[in-house]
Amino acid sequence: MNVKKLIIAFVVVFIVLELTNLLIHNVILASTYAKEEISKVFRPESEIQAKIWIGLVVDLIWSFFFVFIFVKGYENKGWLEGLRYGIYIGLFMSLPAAYYQYMVYPLPYYLTFQWFIYGFIQYVILGIITALIYKSKEKPAEATTA
Repeated sequence: MNVKKLIIAFVVVFIVLELTNLLIHNVILASTYAKEEISKVFRPESEIQAKIWIGLVVDLIWSFFFVFIFVKGYENKGWLEGLRYGIYIGLFMSLPAAYYQYMVYPLPYYLTFQWFIYGFIQYVILGIITALIYKSKEKPAEATTA
């Protein structure tokens, strides 16, 4: 395990996660969140801002484990390995997270579907970034048969 690359990937994944969260939730979905039928489900903005540190801590821990799990299964197959990992994690995380919100809270389907799609895309991007940062300069050794 290359600890230096793991740490670099972890930091970059955390930063990209935060930036894409801002893009998704503060830009792309801002007008959706402002709709009355949706805004009444959420805490007031002042309460959200007071608790923002919780999200940052959770994202920091999540980013570390996202990279750590990738590194533990690393096969040195390039960015396609990251794409595959992002797809797996995207389905594993984004699908249940979005649809359980739809099941529990009075949210319109189009919002939870967007959460699923944008989250899935986020994880794919993060998987590719992780693979590109962690990639080895050496090609994996070919198995030889005697």
